[in-house]
Amino acid sequence: MNFDFDSQTRRQLGYHLIDTVDNFFGSLPERPVQPPAENRLYPPRLDSIPQTGENPAQVLTEVCRELIDNGFHIPSANYLGMMNPTPTYMAFLAESLVAALNPQLASLARSQTASRIEAETVRWVGELLGWRGPFSGTFTTGGNEANFSALAMALAARFPSVVEDGIGSTGTQPVFYASVEAHHSLDKCAGLLGLGRRALRRIPVNGRLQLDVQQLEAAIEDDVAAGRKPFCVVATAGTTSSGAIDEIPAIHEVCRRHNIWLHVDGAYGAAILFSDTYRHLVQGIEEADSVTFDPHKWLAMPFSAGMILTRHVDALQRTFSVPCSYLQRSPAGELPDNLSISAQWSRRMNSLKLWLTLRVHGREAYQELIDRQMKLAQGFAQWVTASEDFELAAPQMLPIINFRAREANVTPQELHRLHSEIIEEVNRDGQRWISGAVVNGQSVIRTMVISYLSEQRHLLDLQAALQAARCTCKLRSNSKEFALSSL
Repeated sequence: MNFDFDSQTRRQLGYHLIDTVDNFFGSLPERPVQPPAENRLYPPRLDSIPQTGENPAQVLTEVCRELIDNGFHIPSANYLGMMNPTPTYMAFLAESLVAALNPQLASLARSQTASRIEAETVRWVGELLGWRGPFSGTFTTGGNEANFSALAMALAARFPSVVEDGIGSTGTQPVFYASVEAHHSLDKCAGLLGLGRRALRRIPVNGRLQLDVQQLEAAIEDDVAAGRKPFCVVATAGTTSSGAIDEIPAIHEVCRRHNIWLHVDGAYGAAILFSDTYRHLVQGIEEADSVTFDPHKWLAMPFSAGMILTRHVDALQRTFSVPCSYLQRSPAGELPDNLSISAQWSRRMNSLKLWLTLRVHGREAYQELIDRQMKLAQGFAQWVTASEDFELAAPQMLPIINFRAREANVTPQELHRLHSEIIEEVNRDGQRWISGAVVNGQSVIRTMVISYLSEQRHLLDLQAALQAARCTCKLRSNSKEFALSSL
């Protein structure tokens, strides 16, 4: 079978896909997140490679049915778990167009229009950060690559020889700092950069789950006294577990005094800059040397879409540029070749979906989304506070709510087990999905508002499910106690 279909076949397959996606999007306000527990399939589908082709319409129909009927649906309005959104429809169209055109963003000479769109999107976000002077940035596969790029830049800025001569040229152990609640990608990056994961100093948090600035300064002073070389502090704007936002202005002042690079991991929370109502929550982010920003979290983009931005306009190029004789060089004064400012080489166009969504809906649509989700989360936190069964476990700063079961005289292990049982019970019928977490060493139940389709009714249904699950767990516990007492 030839790879090239005729026009009629292409149109039939395309219309079938569009109809399937249209029906799927139409179902999302009510669609269960996954099948009920007893119907979930995890088969080892490891068939042999096909030797001959099959009917394309039949194969497409089969895989669409299997993925939709038996899949786990993050885009559902009932998905109230992690930072994975319902994609905008314009983003879906953009991804389809990118897949068809397959632009290669490695070099400007082969991607003039695509590179201009990416640079324009980076500029829009950089200006939201409050940067008015020159700055640079590029799209990444996500927050992990963006944080990796930031640490690589910080390392190269503090130790200019490290790009060519390696970590050994520093003469000592470079170290960097983040809170105990900061993302685990930082540990991974430390290992990949050759620093070693122990080079990351995890700083305790205060009562609001923010990096403790006094302990940060003490840790820096201890490392300097021991002959180690601090080179970066990572502040977090919206931690994964609780949505906490570090005190960026105070951390910036510590970095200024010690001449240390300030990186803000705003993968989730920096999107709040789109809201005039709440952008003050990330005050000071404009002072950062670099910022991680993930549109595939709060900005309703499908995977993958991350960004790294820096107000040091040449920093990315100094860190990642490598001479390449077989690529045509871009004209002087034009945009840089993306391969020179990125950890990637061949580059997919991850910017079009955000650019197209902003062109069609505008910044104010995101402001409305953020303000509405903040209001929904605040209402849910008020319900938890008033509940006889649950209590807040952490301050609610962004649309993430951490809470725990009200249970006297239980060990931390018993509370963790109870939370797991409640979460499993809530998720059992597949209608909705929430998660658990460990926040500052304590077990919590975690939920958040992330889909632009989620409404008050979805949260009311979740509240009812939580109360029912709590009741079921109490009955189960009482039955076990009775059985033990009868022995």
